[in-house]
Amino acid sequence: MKRMWSPWRSQHIERVGADDDEYGADLFRSIGSDSSKDEENLVIWRGSHVFVVLNLYPYNNGHLLIVPYRPVANFCDLTVDEQVELATSIDRCMRWLDTALRPDGYNVGMNIGRAAGAGIPGHIHTHVIPRWAGDTNFMPLVADIRVVPESMADTFRKLKRAVIQSDSKN
Repeated sequence: MKRMWSPWRSQHIERVGADDDEYGADLFRSIGSDSSKDEENLVIWRGSHVFVVLNLYPYNNGHLLIVPYRPVANFCDLTVDEQVELATSIDRCMRWLDTALRPDGYNVGMNIGRAAGAGIPGHIHTHVIPRWAGDTNFMPLVADIRVVPESMADTFRKLKRAVIQSDSKN
């Protein structure tokens, strides 16, 4: 039997349990409130109402999360300003990913509520996931393994460069 090691996931696995919802919401609050650790926390960009972070447990490299600073469980509970910035941040993320990684398409969406598959039901967030035509991603189907072809640090650097380029044009 072959083994694929992913020791960085142990912190996540150890936290899985009854306090999952609170752990995830606390994690987003912590990341959202401390900009001094943006690189360590993989925060790509900060707006007035939302921030963008690389997903630590991605479906694909470049998997971004758009997270409101204010923890709410439902999209309808966001203010209009929060909703607008969240929506315009989807556009930003796609443009940054186009520049940095050149994907062929995207999956964009939210899982609101545990029944919909929300991993952190108390703090909504939007997923922006780049996809490539040649990536059949058969490993999850046959081996229950997800292959991410680039380190988080390399993806972070590429995306930060795209954000800086974008900001300098505006």
